Amino acid sequence: MSFFISDAIADAAPAASAVPDPLASLILPIGLVVLFYFFLIRPQSKRQKEHKQMVSDLQKGEEVITSGGILGKITSVNDSFVTLEIAKDTSLNIQKSAVQTIMPKGTIKEQAS
Repeated sequence: MSFFISDAIADAAPAASAVPDPLASLILPIGLVVLFYFFLIRPQSKRQKEHKQMVSDLQKGEEVITSGGILGKITSVNDSFVTLEIAKDTSLNIQKSAVQTIMPKGTIKEQAS
């Protein structure tokens, strides 16, 4: 007589081993990759595409906010740089890619009051 559970289970008749379907074991990893693509990769690439389009369409006179939080008005646009007027007689040269948001016209006047 066996007093240990492992011995009792070993004495029982061997059960037929079920072979898992290889296709079923791939469903979860494939599903995770699909979810990862639709929730992380695709939205990020869409945001990058929109930012690239916005940067290429920058024009003189637009009011923008940089990634550093500086609010300014574009006074000139070159191939890779933009000149911002942030105060009277104060200008900064920044990379186009540092422009984060285009603000509505008149934002700077509203901020000054």
